Amino acid sequence: MSNAAGHTVFITGATAGFGAAMARKYAADGAKVVLTGRRADRLDALKTELGDNVHTLNFDIQDQDAVFAAVESLPAEFSDISILVNNAGLAMGMGGADTAEMSDWNTMIATNISGLIAVTRAVLPGMVSRDRGHIVNLGSVAGTYPYPGGNVYGATKAFVHQFSLNLRADLVGKNVRVTCVEPGMAETEFSVVRFDGDASKASDVYKGMKPMTPQDVAETVYWATMMPAHVNVNTVELMATMQAFAPFAVHRD
Repeated sequence: MSNAAGHTVFITGATAGFGAAMARKYAADGAKVVLTGRRADRLDALKTELGDNVHTLNFDIQDQDAVFAAVESLPAEFSDISILVNNAGLAMGMGGADTAEMSDWNTMIATNISGLIAVTRAVLPGMVSRDRGHIVNLGSVAGTYPYPGGNVYGATKAFVHQFSLNLRADLVGKNVRVTCVEPGMAETEFSVVRFDGDASKASDVYKGMKPMTPQDVAETVYWATMMPAHVNVNTVELMATMQAFAPFAVHRD
């Protein structure tokens, strides 16, 4: 395995959770890091913490024009992106498909799908022209294993999985790798957002078990990107040891 010195890493959704942990991991290993997010104060705090090898971009990933403008605005010393981590994403609500809010569904699609593909499209041509790059997409076990209330969130993550495989097909013969990392239960702000800021409901999700940490996921992403250039890690699925697969649901009268 190599180390991150000499890489420029572009991380979306870097203001908390997996994204912030990845920012710290790559910066500590000598990479230049471009961090994006909607919360300017948190981006500024990360830049202060991590130093001059960090460049921040404050925009909403749901705004396609802002995505392309942000990538085009990068100063020369941060423009040769060699690793893109499409981390920005969210879940909203746990209602069934017959009661869920359309606004929640639309926000998940706009962020988890439309935002991810816009960033990929903005960054990928540079990787292809330089013949060097690695795209890491953050999926979820929810894209493989259905559960009540996971309707559109799980569907967006199934898209991320398939999009990653299709990128691999398009990039055969080019030195650009693609990995989909699919975590299970990890304690971040994810559940707080899902439950509309209700910290009590969010903490109940992890009660009585040890979930993964943002650092666990950051280490996995880092490992995949630091493998030798001739090795592509297609998909990584990881769960907390105390999480597994649900049995089939059977409704009985």
